[in-house]
Amino acid sequence: MSELPQALRDHLAGAVTSVCFCWIVRRRDGAVLGFTDHDRPLVAAGVACEPATGFAAGAVESGLGLAVDTAEVAGALSSEAISEADIEAGKYDGATVEQWLVNWAEPGQAGMLKRHVIGEIRRLDGAFRVELRSLSAAFDERRGRHFLRRCDADLGDARCGFDTSAPGFSAAGVVVAVEDGQVRATGLAGFGEGWFVHGRLAWTSGARSGTFATVAAVRDRPGGESAVSLFGHDLAGIASGDTFTVHAGCDKRFATCREKFSNGLNFRGFPHIPGNDAALTYADGEGDFNGGPLVP
Repeated sequence: MSELPQALRDHLAGAVTSVCFCWIVRRRDGAVLGFTDHDRPLVAAGVACEPATGFAAGAVESGLGLAVDTAEVAGALSSEAISEADIEAGKYDGATVEQWLVNWAEPGQAGMLKRHVIGEIRRLDGAFRVELRSLSAAFDERRGRHFLRRCDADLGDARCGFDTSAPGFSAAGVVVAVEDGQVRATGLAGFGEGWFVHGRLAWTSGARSGTFATVAAVRDRPGGESAVSLFGHDLAGIASGDTFTVHAGCDKRFATCREKFSNGLNFRGFPHIPGNDAALTYADGEGDFNGGPLVP
């Protein structure tokens, strides 16, 4: 907890107080939003805070030392500043949330109580619940590499080294319609089955322009159209005529890296690690123990 300014401490020591909570959200794209549980707009730390429609506080759990503190806030998606499309697009991932105690009668008397990082966001029936994690939660994150069979690089990044713009590994699509939880589009015909599964889809026009999604499935339809399903992606705001670019997908397996992308030398996994069966087996007269590689 930060040290409260003397004026606010004097106010809290009085017989009657007039305080409320304000939350200031600082997104990684530079956007700053303010909310308060007071019934009128307030300005805290130079940020205009919108009343009532933003956040409502839940319980706060605090730990000693470097223990992770957790909190939760909830609210309705009624604020124009908070849209389900922005949440779906990941614009709030990793954002910081400052909790302020403010004297609403004298907003200049304000002190920051906590600073959190947004964790899991759950949405249900037009409302959201946001998990807030203390900055010490970063110490619980896994760091460095792990011995896994599958690749831990992202397709096209510096460690992968594959050029996703190479001919045949991307396509430009145009939305025809949205129906039955899928996007009907043109521009994806002629690619092999599963070619774009796990691939990155970037919206280049329309309400979702500048946001990304991951392809779950692509199914050919008559007339050169394709039905595209997206992982955990709300289709609200997507309309006929919207354009997108999609890149070939990678399931992180060594065989896919070698055969689909001819990039086996840059594979960043450990496909030759023996599995449990190989580790626990023993020599007998029936097994094939020829000393060959587990992954040809």
